Amino acid sequence: MEIVSLKLKRFIDHAIRFYNRYRAPESTAELVRITGDRVVVRFEGSFCETCGINDWVEDFKYVLEDLGAEAELIEVIEPEDPFSDEDWRIGVFRVKRIPEEIREPKPISTENT
Repeated sequence: MEIVSLKLKRFIDHAIRFYNRYRAPESTAELVRITGDRVVVRFEGSFCETCGINDWVEDFKYVLEDLGAEAELIEVIEPEDPFSDEDWRIGVFRVKRIPEEIREPKPISTENT
């Protein structure tokens, strides 16, 4: 059981580094905790509000999938006052499966096909 938890932690750390590499400074992710198959991540930043603030949280699910995991976003926790200046969201993810090896996602082709 401990080996699986360590493997999941390493995978999530890798996914967070990847997420932050391409989304900072508008949004940065930080691991809060892992409990079983639940992963809690805090997102902070100025966020591009026209994109939809919660889309920044949902993007983490796509990063997990691009890295070979199967995951779902279970909940987005927001500040109590939606009109406050607080610039954070918390995403709760269920990670159903992670790959055997940590890998980089395939680059997106920009060639016309």
